[in-house]
Parts: sequence; structure tokens; C-alpha cells
Amino acid sequence: MKVSVIAVILALCLTCASAAKEATKKTKKPKLYVPQIDCDVKAGKIINPEFIVKCPPGCQDVKYRVYGTDIYASFSSMCGAAIHSGIIDNSGGKILVQKVAGHSGYKGSFSNGIRSLSLPRWRESFIVSEGKPRKGVIYPPTLEYSSSKSSTVKSESRKSEQDIKFTKTIDTSNTSEKSSEPGETFHKDYRTTPIPSLTTQVTTTTPAPTTAATEPINVTPKPTAPLMTTRTTTTTAAVKPRPPVHRVRDIGSSGVHPAYSSVAAAASRQIQAAQGRGQNQGLQRQEPVAAFRKPAEPPLNLALETDLWKPGLSLFEAGFSSKEELNPKPLEPVSQGNPNCKVDLSFLIDGSWSIGKRRFQIQKQFLSDVSQALDIGIAGPLMGIIQYGDDPSTEFNLKTYANSRDLRNAIEKISQKGGLSNVGRALSFVNKNFFLDANGNRGGAPNVAIVMVDGWPTDKVEEASRLARESGINIFFVTIEAADENEKQNVIEPNFVDKAVCRTNGFYSINVPSWFSLHKVVQLLVKRVCDTDRLACSKTCLNSADIGFVIDGSSSVGTGNFRTLLQFVANISKEFEISDTDTRIGAVQYTYEQRLEFGFDKYSTKQDVLNAIKRINYWSGGTSTGEAINYASEHLFSKSKPNKRKIMILITDGRSYDDVQVPAMTAHQNGKLVLFLQGVIAYSIGIAWAAQDELEAIATDPDKEHSFFVDEFDNLYKFVPKIIQNICTEFNSQPRN
Repeated sequence: MKVSVIAVILALCLTCASAAKEATKKTKKPKLYVPQIDCDVKAGKIINPEFIVKCPPGCQDVKYRVYGTDIYASFSSMCGAAIHSGIIDNSGGKILVQKVAGHSGYKGSFSNGIRSLSLPRWRESFIVSEGKPRKGVIYPPTLEYSSSKSSTVKSESRKSEQDIKFTKTIDTSNTSEKSSEPGETFHKDYRTTPIPSLTTQVTTTTPAPTTAATEPINVTPKPTAPLMTTRTTTTTAAVKPRPPVHRVRDIGSSGVHPAYSSVAAAASRQIQAAQGRGQNQGLQRQEPVAAFRKPAEPPLNLALETDLWKPGLSLFEAGFSSKEELNPKPLEPVSQGNPNCKVDLSFLIDGSWSIGKRRFQIQKQFLSDVSQALDIGIAGPLMGIIQYGDDPSTEFNLKTYANSRDLRNAIEKISQKGGLSNVGRALSFVNKNFFLDANGNRGGAPNVAIVMVDGWPTDKVEEASRLARESGINIFFVTIEAADENEKQNVIEPNFVDKAVCRTNGFYSINVPSWFSLHKVVQLLVKRVCDTDRLACSKTCLNSADIGFVIDGSSSVGTGNFRTLLQFVANISKEFEISDTDTRIGAVQYTYEQRLEFGFDKYSTKQDVLNAIKRINYWSGGTSTGEAINYASEHLFSKSKPNKRKIMILITDGRSYDDVQVPAMTAHQNGKLVLFLQGVIAYSIGIAWAAQDELEAIATDPDKEHSFFVDEFDNLYKFVPKIIQNICTEFNSQPRN
């Protein structure tokens, strides 16, 4: 009996256990679906506070910007941040993203092949970690993206499915047009569109399809009142339209930037018309001149009328009022500019309230006088103007005006905007947005920014100026009525001029005691701006050097570590602008013997240099560092250009078998190695068993800035940003060879 009871109880227990197991299966959570994103998706575009996503392969690219280290600004690429932090590699993978509060002082660094940038502050941050769900957290299977307009999101629920798709398409396009990186917002807000009213007038007066508005030259404006007799109108309609002439006279194609081709063509057509070359456009007509009276409304600017001439119209119909205007001498040819002063110039004018209306007019007259003295033209100097107050705005860019006459007329029309004197913000705007190809930057011409300051700035200028100088911008300061001894306590940044300009020798700064004596420095400023040989900042730390790598190929390095060493060399090289006229790269490998892998004149493009570095074969052997230095002197740096800064970066993993302090063909000064009496700046990087005393003997003073030690090859990448920073700091503080 007891056995039967026990059997029944066991059966019941088994039944309960089986039922519980089935219930557990039924209530088991479904597998988490992880949405995939693109490499360029930024954390700020996603509303969810915490989520898991999958990054695709190939996100280790410089175009996917990352800001910060460990904690990243929300406009950083999430996948780029994950690679930078070491969560995933370039093959992609799952990551966990957690939004956190805004942060101050985002630090830039170089990690895992990605350089993150620094940033003072941002409104939102995020952190990335391994893509494993946290306990108790439910992760969304789909991501909620921020919309360009909140009203659009609210109304989506009441729209049909087709309308929703259309709205999403619009939102996506609008979102892509927004700026997602610092500085780009300025570019959007302050972009100046020259002469918008002209296109509007043509579009509204012509009942044509929408596409016609994009090409106002081909649109025929309907006249408001007949200016011709009936016979004349019929004759004009019968004439077969001919395309306008676009050939530019006396302008070589090699000397005209593409951005100015339309300006040059318009000027050429204007000259040809004034010289009576419009014979095929109805000049034979015999209507009396009195029939063509000047309208009450002022005519369009002649240069604009030229572009809008209707094929078949005579010069009278185009706006000329008398036969005298058909003379060959009424219009002088437009100057092509002073070829001895080919610079791209940006004037930053002070529009703050402190300057006052009278001084603002004096400032405009000064700009007008400078433009006249420079002789503006497409073969010489070009000039744009930015006005700053609380924020900067572009009055016109480099390609807007191509002669001094038009430029002076435009300067006269500039109105004062008011506000503070935020010079630092204006310099940041110029650096990021002004000297662009789209704005007429010619590349081969030095970039010059002249800052006009009434008294002193209301923000700091040192950091913005440094970044602008490292971008190749030559900064001049013209300070008027600077702070006296009693006012210096009000200056936010003492000695702001010395901190802003390229050299503190007085060449880049002019102090004017009074606004009423500003006109006296016109010729002095023009002379300095046109002295292109002394515009030192046109050569920056990234395009001014001959860099020679001296690479240890001894047996102790090993094949795998040698490839890591070559990647370190490539990471440094790709930071520089490489060409025949910019930075050049050379390399020497050594053991007991030495071998020139390639000289400075071998490769002239960045890609060729990087490919050559990859092709270097591991040699293996002993370690004769002293002989390697001598060899680099004779076979590499002896062929360096005299105007280049010569930099040697020596990398070794052990103590040398020979003496590095007194190698042949070297000299000593104060106990330190002076390389080859050639002005070579030497960096020494030691790995593993390298001797510290030898590293310090090789390195240029101060040792701490030029000598580095790392315990293993895999940590070499950490020194890349430090070496680049030191090279730039030395460039800006020492004269070039």
C-alpha cells in the first residue's frame, strides 16, 4: 500500500515538473532583435536613452568624426566612438550606447586607428560598451530618430500611410542638410547669397514652369510697357535668337580660377558691347534714339544686364541711352589684378556697438582705400569681408567681386550689425568656413586674415588663432585705440595680439593710436600683405618639413613587431600634407648595416608614401644605431631642401652596439648630440630594451619633448598625437631653416 502511495506521489511530482518546464518554455523571452545602423549615425540623432545597435564593417574612416575620449559628444559617430574605445574593430559588431548628461572638456586622443577631436563642451554625451544587454533593461527593437520638426511628428498619426512615407522622406532630407559638427552651424547661418532679388524678379514676371526659375538667363522678362514701335517689335521677334557670347578676351585659361569664369565672361561681353561688337544683335535698326527714353525706375546694374540680355536685342534695348555709348572708349578694360600680390584676403571688420557709427564709416573708407591700393583682380589679390559682433557673418566672399571698383561700391553698402567684439569666434568662423574652394579659395595663393579691432576683444583669441595658423592662415591684427594703462584691467586676455599672430616680431601687427590716423597705415599694410615671402603661416607644421624615419630592423624586433612599427610610421606620415612642395617623407632601415628604403624626392603623394612604407621588408641583424645616424645624415638629410624643417624620428628596441654620442661626421655642443650641423630636430622612440641614456643623447633638447619610451610595440600608437603636437609647437615658436 505504501509503495503504491509513493508511486502516485512520484508520478504527480513528475507531472508538475513537466508542466512547470512547459510553462517556462512558453514564458521564455524572445531573442533580442538588434537594429543595424550606418557608420555615420550620430548618437544625437536617436531619442532612445539606452539601446543596442550593430555597426557595419568599415567605420574606421576619418570622415566619421569622433569628439572626446571615454565620454563622447552626442554628435560623434557611434560606431567610430566604439572603435576608438576598443569595443569593436573595423569589422563591426554590436555595441551598447547609453546617453548621459552634457560634458565639459572633451579630450581628443588617437586610439585604435581613429583620432578623436577635443571640444570645450556639448549639451549631451554618451558612452559605449560591449553590446550585451544589462539585466532588467528592455531594449527597443527599433530606434526612434529625432525629427526635424516636432509638429510633423505629432501629426503623423492622423496621416495616411502614403503621407507618412512622404513626410519621412522630407524629414530625412532636411535632417541631412543640418550641420552636425561644430562650426558648420555658422556656415549655414551666415552664408551670403549674392543678389537674391534679381532671380526673384525674373521668376515672378515670367509665367513659365518651375524649372525655369533655376536658369534666369534663359528666361525672357515680360516688359511692363512697350518701348518700341509695332514694326520694331515685329522685327525683333523675327530675328533668330543667337546664344550669348561667353568667350573671354585677353584671359589665359590657365590663369583664371573656375569660380571666376562667369565674372570674366560678363566683363568681356560688357567690353565687347561697348566697343560696338554687337552688330549681329540688331544694330542696323533705324528707330530714332528719342524713342528709347530712360525709364523712371533705375536700371539694373550693367554687369547683371549683360547676363540677362535677350538674344536679338540691340544695345539701346539693353539699357544704353545714346549713340555716344557705342564709342570704343566709354568703358575701360577691367584690371586682372596685381600679379605680384596674389593672395586670398579676408578682412574681419569690427561691427560692435562700441565702435560707433562715425568710426564704422572710417573703417569702411580704410577698407576701400586698401582694396584700391591692392589692385583687386583674378590674376592678383582677391578680397572678402566678414563683419563680427556677437557672431560673425560673411558680407561677401572671395569670388563675389573681381575688381577694385565693384568691391569699393559693395563696401560702401555694408551696414553696421552691432553687438560685442567677439574676435575669437570670428577667427574660428574664418578658419572653418571662409577659405573654401566653393568661396573662391585658389589653393596656390596664401590665405591672409586681417582683423580690425577697436580697443580689445570681448572673448579670448589664442586658441582660435592657433588653429587658424595651423591651417595655414596668416593672421594680421590692426588694433585702433588700444587699451591704456588704466583700461588694461578690463582686457579679458592680456597681450592678445602676441598670442594671435604668427610671429611676435611686429610684422603681423599694426597699432594705430587713433581712428583718425588709420588712413596713414594703408600703404604699410598693403606692403606687408603682398610680401608673400614673409607670410610664414602659409607654410604650416603639416606642410613644411622633410621627415626622415630611421627604423631598427634588428633580430630582436621580430617580423610581427616590425609590421606594427611600420604602421606607427604610416600613422605619423598620413597626418602631414605630402607633395613636392609640402612635407616630404624618407626612410632608412638599419641593423649592423644600413639601407635607404626611399629618399625625400622619391614619392610626392601621400598614398605613394603609405604604399612604400607597407613594402619595406624586414631585414634582421644587429643594432648599430650610431652608424645609422651617420648614414641618414649622408644619404637622406644631405638632400633636404634648405627651406624645410628637417626632422629625424629614430625608433629602436635595444641598446646600440656602437656609440651614438660620437658617431662619425657629427659634432657635440654642451654634451648634446648636434646632428650633422644640419639643424636636424631629432626624436627618439625606445621600445622594450632600449637604453634611456642613449635615447636622451639622440633626442633634441628638451629630452622630455623629444624622447619617448614604451614597454611594448602595441603601445606605439599612443605617441602619434604627442609627436604631431610637438612638431607643430616647434614650428610656431622657432624660425624655419
